[in-house]
Amino acid sequence: MDWSQFLEKVLRDDVLIPTLIAGTVVLVVLFRSVVSMVSSVSRERTRREIAAYIAEGSMTPEQGERLLKAGRSENT
Repeated sequence: MDWSQFLEKVLRDDVLIPTLIAGTVVLVVLFRSVVSMVSSVSRERTRREIAAYIAEGSMTPEQGERLLKAGRSENT
């Protein structure tokens, strides 16, 4: 079966639109998962760097706490 026959069959059987919708949903879920993972990794890296600055004495624990709270919204 070549591409033209395949395309004709897909269009004739009315499965193109549901397939496109399902593919879009899968792509959106994958994209949001990757964005969430990158955000979590970045947040943890920042926490580790601040902890290292506190451990070496170049930052006080109070300053570190203020830095960690600075990016949060009021609802979280």
